[in-house]
Amino acid sequence: MTFNQLKEAALRQFALNGYEGTSLSSIASEVGIKKQSIYTYFKSKEELFVHSFNDSLSCELYFIEHFFQGTNRTLPIENLLYKFLIEYLDRYDRNFNTSFFIRTSYYPPQQLRELIVRDSYQLTTNLECLLETLFKEKEHLLNCQFSADTATAAYLTILDGLFVEMLYGGRSERLDKRISSTWDVFWQGINGSKRA
Repeated sequence: MTFNQLKEAALRQFALNGYEGTSLSSIASEVGIKKQSIYTYFKSKEELFVHSFNDSLSCELYFIEHFFQGTNRTLPIENLLYKFLIEYLDRYDRNFNTSFFIRTSYYPPQQLRELIVRDSYQLTTNLECLLETLFKEKEHLLNCQFSADTATAAYLTILDGLFVEMLYGGRSERLDKRISSTWDVFWQGINGSKRA
């Protein structure tokens, strides 16, 4: 029980305060144990942070794979892709796991940068494969000027840009405007439609 409480408290603290702003003392205090008790499970704050990151990566991979392979799969491609953007941004807002993963991926602690960047690419690669497969399946609906990998790269660039806006400004009118504007341009571009 304490181990799970410790992991939850660490995830919450790291999500809210980052690596530098979180102390083992504050994590221990939240769980109601002494700081020394953490060493029963983890050798250091760094080890606890890496463990938290690996757990969050697994959760995010699970979310992404189930989103694209579950009941959403039956949605029209436009609705599916837009829904993913909105749900992932909402997850960032309400889920410590997602906010920790995104924050850490974009702002890794310097001493863990290489490890975090390498492991973050695992999620990007998986998402890229899922999207590329989807775009290939729906190629007949796309503007013939764009290949599946081009559409995938453009979509991932939108997602990255929205996360950066979310990191700096939170959920705001500015973010909502960016979602709407970028989505309209992206969708009209890849499916070849034009506004009247």
